[in-house]
Amino acid sequence: MKMLPMKMSPQLRRRLFLLPLLLPALLLILAAVGPAPARAQGADLAPIVAKFANDSYGDTADALAALSATGSDQAAAIVAALAEGRLVFDPSTKAVFIRTPSGAVTDAATGAAVARPPAALTAVRANNRVRRAIEAASGALSLLNPDAGKRRAAAAAVFKSRDAAALETLDTAIAKEQVPDVKAAFEDARAAILINAPSASEADRLAAVKRIAARGDQESLAMLRAVPADAPAPVKAAAAAGIAAVERNLAFWNVAQNIWYGLSLGSVLLLAAIGLAITFGVMGVINMAHGEMVMLGAYTTFVVQEIIRNSAPWLFDWSLTIALPLAFVFTGLVGILIERTVIRFLYGRPLETLLATWGVSLILQQAVRTVFGPTNQEVGAPSWMSGAFQVGQMSITYNRLWIIVFSLMVFFALLLILKRTSLGLYVRAVTQNRRMAAAMGIRTGRIDALTFGLGSGIAGIAGVALSQIDNVSPNLGQGYIIDSFMVVVFGGVGNLWGTLVGAFTLGVANKLLEPVAGAVLGKILLLVFIILFIQKRPRGLFALKGRAVES
Repeated sequence: MKMLPMKMSPQLRRRLFLLPLLLPALLLILAAVGPAPARAQGADLAPIVAKFANDSYGDTADALAALSATGSDQAAAIVAALAEGRLVFDPSTKAVFIRTPSGAVTDAATGAAVARPPAALTAVRANNRVRRAIEAASGALSLLNPDAGKRRAAAAAVFKSRDAAALETLDTAIAKEQVPDVKAAFEDARAAILINAPSASEADRLAAVKRIAARGDQESLAMLRAVPADAPAPVKAAAAAGIAAVERNLAFWNVAQNIWYGLSLGSVLLLAAIGLAITFGVMGVINMAHGEMVMLGAYTTFVVQEIIRNSAPWLFDWSLTIALPLAFVFTGLVGILIERTVIRFLYGRPLETLLATWGVSLILQQAVRTVFGPTNQEVGAPSWMSGAFQVGQMSITYNRLWIIVFSLMVFFALLLILKRTSLGLYVRAVTQNRRMAAAMGIRTGRIDALTFGLGSGIAGIAGVALSQIDNVSPNLGQGYIIDSFMVVVFGGVGNLWGTLVGAFTLGVANKLLEPVAGAVLGKILLLVFIILFIQKRPRGLFALKGRAVES
């Protein structure tokens, strides 16, 4: 089949004829337009980057300040490279390069790859001044980052560095910011810069003083105290008023923090004393081995975590949940064994029980040293018990918070057992009148063993909790046995509510006395107070009622 020739119009022929002539011009235009941003950025950064090759700390800091004002991605890459020791220069040509983590070399000003980098490259040096400039430049360059978290961190960095070079970028960031807390962080950083800026107007400096004082933290106090003597009189007066307000605020939060520490200590004392309260109340036994039950519970946690680490690491967050029942059962059985083999033969002889249980405590400590060694053992914290959060100027750690919650759960669980079960009924009967309970057919010896096992088991789960805040060692229980007896005697022997009130009262009082009198003298003052208190109320805050206990 023959193809018919296609006819072209004269206009089409002229266009085709001009196409070869227009193509080079079009390519030149595209070449000029395409890489313009990169070249412009390189041209803009080249004079700044050249300062890094001067090997001068002052020039390096100046270059960082200039880079932070550009806001470019390449500037951020240069600052990051300097922070990580990857910014290098050629001493002969003064060319500056970035060595990437993979080992490649790029031009610092443009970011273009360098095929044949110079053989001798020297790292740009940094001192403390340069490191502060790096931190300030990183913060300024991150102020416009799309990630809100990075913007917040950048604002914190600028607040700390107070670099005036970031002020223009900061104003732009404030105008664009939509997230309230990030915008507040930006405004705090702006106030930190303006508060001591001589070029700022008096109105701006007064507003900055007011904003910094409203923060009410230690950093604010330091900034307000740093207001120079040559500042305008209204600024100095506002700073003085702000210092007084911040000091009052910090004093309030300091007391609140100490009360929180006291509640935390009280929860520890409650866990350590709650088992002792029922054994001491039911049997009248001065059990000096009670602290070792706490220690055995902590070592049970250690063994459980070691097994999980070696066999099932994905279960680590459940390690405390697994250790709790095991510690209760193990220490409860040890307590029953001690009661059946030692204590049952010494009822009615408190001095002998004190000496015997003290001997048992030494035996248990030495046994643990033989098996696990005398050094502290590592017990990890699950993820849900790690970290802290702020309430005003008060820091609350999750492990302490969970221990307070756990101690209250144990308290109310034990209260439920004593009030709502037959075992609790028998225990209360034996506590109030042992002879009458025996006459009514209650096997007091069996109740003694079960009560001692219950108290020891509770001490064991106290050890699980204490493993998260104290060193797990053979001497763990020795630090709590005296305080536990103080709590029990102060609250009322055998009374759980008294133990609860006594533990938290002594814990808070101890932490409030420590800043004033010191740790040792504060403990002595508490002991003197308890001695005087017992002279007035020998049965403690909440005395049990019954013919036996009142006789």
